[in-house]
Amino acid sequence: MAETEPDLDAYAEAAAAMLGLAVEPEWYETVASNLRVLRAAADLVGAFPLPDEAEAAPVFTA
Repeated sequence: MAETEPDLDAYAEAAAAMLGLAVEPEWYETVASNLRVLRAAADLVGAFPLPDEAEAAPVFTA
């Protein structure tokens, strides 16, 4: 099954409304462009193969 490209313009608009953010209409394309870059980065991370024996990194606190 082929994955369809999400409508990030609509997502940006809906997310801003849900969060109560006032975003000027001329900024929506810039926001959507940033979402495209973030999605591409997330795809790269998600596609990185990990062996079954890989474990999560420990968490250190001060």
